[in-house]
Amino acid sequence: MNGSLHEHGRRAAENAARTSYGRLLAYLARQWRDVAAAEDALAEAFTRALDIWPAHGVPANPDGWLMVTARNRLRDGARAGKTREQTTNSLLVLAPTQTEKMPVIADKRLELMFVCAHPAIDAAARTPLMLQTVLGLTAERIASSFLVSPDTMGRRLSRAKARIKHTGIAFEVPDEDEIGERTGDVLEAIYAAYGHGWDSTGSDDQTRKGLTEEAIWLARVLVELRPDAEALGLLALMLFCESRSAARRVEGRYVPLAEQDTALWNLSMAREAEDKLRTAGGLEQPGRFQLEAAIQSVLVQSRLTGADLRLPAWTLHGLLAQKAPTIGNLVGLAAATAEVHGPEAGLHELAQLPEAMTGDYQPFWALKAQLLQQLATDQHATATAFWRAIGLTEDGAVRAYLIGKSTQAG
Repeated sequence: MNGSLHEHGRRAAENAARTSYGRLLAYLARQWRDVAAAEDALAEAFTRALDIWPAHGVPANPDGWLMVTARNRLRDGARAGKTREQTTNSLLVLAPTQTEKMPVIADKRLELMFVCAHPAIDAAARTPLMLQTVLGLTAERIASSFLVSPDTMGRRLSRAKARIKHTGIAFEVPDEDEIGERTGDVLEAIYAAYGHGWDSTGSDDQTRKGLTEEAIWLARVLVELRPDAEALGLLALMLFCESRSAARRVEGRYVPLAEQDTALWNLSMAREAEDKLRTAGGLEQPGRFQLEAAIQSVLVQSRLTGADLRLPAWTLHGLLAQKAPTIGNLVGLAAATAEVHGPEAGLHELAQLPEAMTGDYQPFWALKAQLLQQLATDQHATATAFWRAIGLTEDGAVRAYLIGKSTQAG
């Protein structure tokens, strides 16, 4: 019985950490206007939960227990480290600060994301700050996505939190004009969160599981708040990708899009994505996320109908690379070029990319390896590219897939 109680308490605390961290932190940070202090208090609350719940049972309202514990920690810290007047002022921020003229955001996490997107915060820190404070990703994991060292990312995040505290950035819903200015950064963070969840498919990384659902939910809330073209485009993009998620793994084996069983796709979700993309297109404000969603739409239609849509896909990739010339989009253009004009043309596109961008970028090496394999002219270069891609792959199923491909005859 004691063993069962202990295990139940431990699992409940771990589940709360995965599912409630961002929501609780958003409330605490808004109330205390100090992100770093809220993080410390919440970390202590979770630590106490891991000590108490396995021994004494899970409270009826776990989130409420964590919130009260973290608030008490913040109050104790305020009393211990500040004058009575400063403490009183800290406690006063528990009162709501929204006015009737401010729009209401249904999810406090999204509200905190708009705070993190404040123009006073370094632009390079805004998306990472949202990923850490709202979605609970570690500095190490964020650093790997932004191709910087964990130390560099840690310093960047610390400076951003200190700036929020010391410059008095308001923890309130921005007005309509400010929401428009900050939406781009919020969209980037939501998409980055989705990407982390997408990459964790089939892995045992519990901190990233569920991120795809969280990202889609936040995008839905944002669309309700501000249904502009790019917000709709991002929602469509993620829905297109998510509609295929069940087909990406079959008995633990990674299955690329071209080989997926479309009977496993969620076609109702794909239709919803198409509807969102059509609505976005009607606003006549083309942007990056709409173009990415349009590419996904073409890929889905090609697989479902059997139509050869490689040329329109290549055209869309070209437009996307012009609008947002990121390493990912440029590699995507190279892949589309190879589909239309052959592997030599795709390799030519890859050769134009600077080594500083491609050195540790796994998709670059995976594509290069497969294009070299199609040419079957340089076995050494092909093997080198494959093993570079394999060495950079964190997902075991994708690694196994690449190892299998590397052993096939050219």
